[in-house]
Amino acid sequence: MTDQTIDPISLEIMLNALRSVADETYNALTRSAYSTNIKERKDHSTAVMDASGRLVAQAENSLPIHLSSMAGLMRALLDKYPAGGIREGDIFVSNDPHVAGGSHLPDINLAMPVFVSGRCLAFVCNIAHHADVGGMVPGSVAGGMTEIYQEGLRIPAVKLFDQGVLVRDMFEILLLNVRVPEERRGDYNAQIAACRLGERRMQELAARHGPESIEAAFGEIILRTEKRLRRAVSEMPDGTYSFEDMMDDDGCENYDIVIRVTVRIEGSRISFDFAGTAPQTAGNINAPFNASHATLCYVLKALVDPDVPNNEGVLNVCEMIAEPGTLVNCIAPAPCAARANTCQRVVDVVIGALKDAMPEAVVAASNGANTAAVYSGTRPDSGEPYVYLETIGGGFGGRAAKDGTDGVQVHSTNTSNLPIEVLETEYPLRVSRYELVQDSGGAGENRGGLAIRRDVAPIGHVCTFSGQGERIRHAPWGLFGGSPGRTGRFALVRGDGTESRLSGKPMSVEVPPGVNVSAQTAGGGGYGTPEKRDAHHCREDLDSGKFSPEFMKRHYGIG
Repeated sequence: MTDQTIDPISLEIMLNALRSVADETYNALTRSAYSTNIKERKDHSTAVMDASGRLVAQAENSLPIHLSSMAGLMRALLDKYPAGGIREGDIFVSNDPHVAGGSHLPDINLAMPVFVSGRCLAFVCNIAHHADVGGMVPGSVAGGMTEIYQEGLRIPAVKLFDQGVLVRDMFEILLLNVRVPEERRGDYNAQIAACRLGERRMQELAARHGPESIEAAFGEIILRTEKRLRRAVSEMPDGTYSFEDMMDDDGCENYDIVIRVTVRIEGSRISFDFAGTAPQTAGNINAPFNASHATLCYVLKALVDPDVPNNEGVLNVCEMIAEPGTLVNCIAPAPCAARANTCQRVVDVVIGALKDAMPEAVVAASNGANTAAVYSGTRPDSGEPYVYLETIGGGFGGRAAKDGTDGVQVHSTNTSNLPIEVLETEYPLRVSRYELVQDSGGAGENRGGLAIRRDVAPIGHVCTFSGQGERIRHAPWGLFGGSPGRTGRFALVRGDGTESRLSGKPMSVEVPPGVNVSAQTAGGGGYGTPEKRDAHHCREDLDSGKFSPEFMKRHYGIG
């Protein structure tokens, strides 16, 4: 590091230049990927790290849950490869949450050093969620898996490129252990291309400003972010605040699994203590420390300063206390494919804890799930295998100043939906229903957002369906007199309209042609008592068809 000082204007210029590098590599990865989960749904993130592994800049559209995973990868990489072991042209790959800083196996991490004048200046990193990484079930995220070995290929921090040369043996191992390897090859190549683009842009930036100025900017960006966020924390009321909620189940017949948090605020310091949270469980809803920590960073930012940059300074402020071996800080060999659902509940419990301290900032409970639907099978026209993965949004909770949003990804995940036209073009599947669910948002002065229903059927073949749902037993709660949102569900719907209810975490369900898998997410809870809702908004709800006359009569007294 350098003692060089940097003036505020130059620092802002370099901060935006670094953000531009992250954003450009993000867009390049989007445009180059093969799988719909990346090129359409944008389930990936990119970042710039300094030579010591600190996060400096993250792309604007990156996923909050990926924030800490990139830092975890760098810690594992730098521990394994001391000075001199990292060379120009190297690209490292990893995914394992227990030994390589990842958060679950489908998120493949790549990192490339940036050398200037023979010295490592920075790293450019990216994470992309691959639609399959092997394991016992297509898609690698199904409920019911009980140890990480069942979830797919575990990759420690290893070299995929050694001084610019592909380590072919390693790449062959990566591709041999997955379904649809050509699609995986395309996604890997997109990540590699994004790394190399980031390397070029960082070298151009160093040529323009000088490596010493860039290094000085790294430290100042992180320091000023931390100071800014601590100032925001100092404006929160001091005190101790607690809340608890429950996960529905773990897919292995363990139900009502408690997550409890105690938030302590003293001046500019804030800590999140998860004492009282359930031990890690048999099913794969366990969350590694990095995933839970990134979630805390997201919720703190959202509550006190949404515009603060995402970097190491945010990680420094969020103090997380959780015993190893618990649901939010699991240890090997705990399975954790569905860690995002648990992280969504972490958001809810923090918001619940701070509801009285920050009533104008908090929101009612949202969809609270990263509802996953995975369809796999053999294409009837070509005989080639396919795996289609999607996560489906739901209702956002009502807020102090406005209604919750209908049909969106919530909180720590911000992926896009997959358009019907793309789905039906790329897969032998047909979407028969894709709609907002009437009456699913909780009533309130500001109502909760509506859930989504998506019905999908295989065409000309039997497909296999696996899913991961939450807020199916425990409804998203309302705040300050608001009503809960409606729970979600999975079901098989036959041509005659009859339904068979599936579990909340179904594994390997065979679906014949013409039978629909109906995935319905949860709605958001309402905020404030329904009696205070503006009559004009009530009329809009009724006229739009989003809420039935019966619902409006029951909750608002109009019909």
